[in-house]
Amino acid sequence: MHYPEPISKLIDSFMKLPGIGPKTAVRLAFFVLTMKEDTVLDFAKALVNAKRNLLYCTVCGHITDKDPCYICDDERRDKTTICVVQDPKDVIAMEKMKEYNGLYHVLHGAISPMDGIGPEDIKITELLKRLQDETVQEVILATNPNIEGEATAMYISRLLKPTGIKITRIAHGLPVGGDLEYADEVTLSKALEGRREL
Repeated sequence: MHYPEPISKLIDSFMKLPGIGPKTAVRLAFFVLTMKEDTVLDFAKALVNAKRNLLYCTVCGHITDKDPCYICDDERRDKTTICVVQDPKDVIAMEKMKEYNGLYHVLHGAISPMDGIGPEDIKITELLKRLQDETVQEVILATNPNIEGEATAMYISRLLKPTGIKITRIAHGLPVGGDLEYADEVTLSKALEGRREL
């Protein structure tokens, strides 16, 4: 179907976003046409503002508008624990829980030989530098429970073993409210592995 150039460009722009296919892109583009001009301008300003004014914390790698980020800058945080995550969204998920009070380290990815991503392509060297001051007593590996996340956790744990720092891995298994009959074998296996005494 042929669209006028301005809407065609808008559709193409929406299709560059993850999870947005052609149909959704067309729907979003036509929705934008129904919006008030000042709302569209605010939306455009928000996009540009986020792109221009956000950066990554030079300490932990979390997304921030000031460096260091609010977590690294908080004197009340437990400096003896670092939780290693793959993505800034993981930090936000952990912070919502309000139960973890340590620091973070964002890897910005996971080891994935199939995608050509090796240990040197993610922020492992930066993690090792942070551990040299001997303040940290525990590193929690909170990478995703998939092949890449597991490979990354194993790689980091082998690197850190000689340091004597306590290395832990977040538990995996059945979600609260989940049913056994719908769980796959790997999830059930991890749940059984991670069982604890009551």
